[in-house]
Amino acid sequence: MDEHTIRRLNGINRDFYAAVAADFDATRGQAWVGWERLLPLLQPPLSVLDVGCGNGRFGLFLARQSGGQLRYHGIDSSPALLERARQSLASMDATLEQRDIVEQPPDTGEYDLVALFGVLHHVPGAARRLLLLRALAERVAAGGLLVFTCWRFYEFERFRQRIVPFPDDLKVEAGDYLLDWRRGVTALRYCHDVDDAELARLIAATGLTPALQYRADGQTGDLNLYVVLSKPPRRQNRQEG
Repeated sequence: MDEHTIRRLNGINRDFYAAVAADFDATRGQAWVGWERLLPLLQPPLSVLDVGCGNGRFGLFLARQSGGQLRYHGIDSSPALLERARQSLASMDATLEQRDIVEQPPDTGEYDLVALFGVLHHVPGAARRLLLLRALAERVAAGGLLVFTCWRFYEFERFRQRIVPFPDDLKVEAGDYLLDWRRGVTALRYCHDVDDAELARLIAATGLTPALQYRADGQTGDLNLYVVLSKPPRRQNRQEG
């Protein structure tokens, strides 16, 4: 995908979240059902990088489940959603950072858990998605996890009905779509449908070990595909007796 198209699609999504922040926050207050399946894999105290944290609801979910034994770093490009996250996470050990991860993937720190929920479909270009997953894998501490979701919107007729044509000057890739937003305000968002072949390439690019895959969330309980990848723990040197 050329840089002009990447910038335009990324700009469409920035404008989308600026326009719908209030409505988005109002409809994204509950924890995802799929998060519950991650809990047996997580041992507090826990350090977490939540990429595309939105209003911080995943951080709040983890804090409640871990008894507050949580160091949380949330990243999002939306100032309005980050402000809502600051309000909801005020009592936590939380760092919130405004960053455009399409232009600047996270590049420092190590975390027990790196999470990318509801974000990958907004990253324009197959090469950028690979770059992002590689960068996130580098942020995983030894023995830690990278967990990301693929939104399977194209499998559902109600989402296919929202697809609108791209402007003629954009050179998009297979699986790229513009979807309209039908709640509160009128807005468009760029979304990519990650198919099984691309998913396999993304997993391989991380260099991490596949640990778990499952479907969860939404009205039908299968709207998101969860991918859990693990990094091996550090080897301990044996002391000669």
